Amino acid sequence: MSAETTPDLINSFDVSREAVEAVVADALAKSDDGELFIEHAEAEMLMFDNGRLKTGSFNTGRGFGLRSVAGEAVGYAEAGELSLGALKRAADAVGAVTTGYSGTYSDAPPGTNRKLYGDANPIGEPSFEEKVKLLKDIDTYLRGKDERVRQVTASLAATWQVVEILRADGHFAKDIRPLTRVNISVVVGDGDRQETGSFGVGGRQEFGAFIAEDKWRTGADEALRQALVNLSAKPAPAGTFDIVLGSGWPGVMLHEAVGHGLEGDFNRKGTSAFAGLMGEQVASKGVTVVDDGTIGNRRGSLSIDDEGTPSGRNVLIEDGKLVGFMQDRQNARLMGVKPTGNGRRESYAHVPMPRMTNTYMLGGDHTPEEIISSVKNGIYAVSFGGGQVDITSGKFVFGCTEAYMIEDGKVTFPVKGAMLIGNGPDAMHRVSMFGNDMALDPGIGTCGKAGQGVPVGVGQPHLRMDQMTVGGTER
Repeated sequence: MSAETTPDLINSFDVSREAVEAVVADALAKSDDGELFIEHAEAEMLMFDNGRLKTGSFNTGRGFGLRSVAGEAVGYAEAGELSLGALKRAADAVGAVTTGYSGTYSDAPPGTNRKLYGDANPIGEPSFEEKVKLLKDIDTYLRGKDERVRQVTASLAATWQVVEILRADGHFAKDIRPLTRVNISVVVGDGDRQETGSFGVGGRQEFGAFIAEDKWRTGADEALRQALVNLSAKPAPAGTFDIVLGSGWPGVMLHEAVGHGLEGDFNRKGTSAFAGLMGEQVASKGVTVVDDGTIGNRRGSLSIDDEGTPSGRNVLIEDGKLVGFMQDRQNARLMGVKPTGNGRRESYAHVPMPRMTNTYMLGGDHTPEEIISSVKNGIYAVSFGGGQVDITSGKFVFGCTEAYMIEDGKVTFPVKGAMLIGNGPDAMHRVSMFGNDMALDPGIGTCGKAGQGVPVGVGQPHLRMDQMTVGGTER
């Protein structure tokens, strides 16, 4: 579907636009805020596994969510059909939240003509046959590179989302959001031992930026390299070590251990480890953390958020001091601050809440080589996998998917099973050196919160963190 045939969603209802506007205005008459969120979404995923196409899926759907906000209370109703009957039933349902309540409807978000990505639907190009051939070529290429390759999994995924937002005051906003991702995973083995390496890339653009032959071969080589490194890795020691974090994707630890704690709802409710600390030193001097939804074509970027507010570049921690939170409209109003363009939802079936976009730490003056050479006995964490975080306490555990020992300032041998353990606010005080190579991840992040998943970006430079706890597997 091209930009020229983009659906006009509000006019897809079985009544006039004026009738839809009248129902919304009446439903939200006593509300403090709220909107009609309409969505059309298409999604495609192809996965090639063990030499054959294992999964091929395509789905399309549309629906709406109607929200009424009254103080801290929210009434929300959704339907998978665009009809006057469904809208009226939704209006009756959300009206319950304003029974006996009379609010003052908030001012509309500012308008914007800014577009951070194109409109084109990535699902149609290249063709299905060309995509399958590409996945087969990746499989063949990797199996021919090394006899130790035992399994190759390659996938292409794309979504194309059209959203329209109508408020009770007549304010209307629309956004068209493409999203693509390429994933490659390879398993290598030697005897009974098997290890995995992976590579992923994506963004709010068509596949062409990622699937040129030189691009996918580079990604396949990287997945194989990581797998072979892990195949030769020794069990990681446990203890207290100075840690060097790589640039780019290791910013996922910052996202999880710190970023969630800087979302407005957790701080308004007092459940974040950062609650009540505005203006205080919450990290080492030199630590500046930004959430920026305005970077062109990035996975976490948004021209407008899911409430219609233009996304922004929001400084959260500046030179170690807490200076801001990420806000949706409801929490911003209740906290007496401005929305920051961070009101996000997974789909029309979900209520918006404060969420990250592209969250990263700014760089410093040191080269990666200088940071590594400063460590006598430590661990170099190049990439992370899964982790667990407690928002209230800030405690976290993250598993390294690629890591090395550092001995006398030199990277020596790879280790496996290293788990980085700590507390987000405490860990930020342990950052002692900042690299000059700040980088964003390649476009693979998905963030979960309250059962909702949204695409995000993370990033950071090389960092040194002093005396962190590491859980290992060495016996």
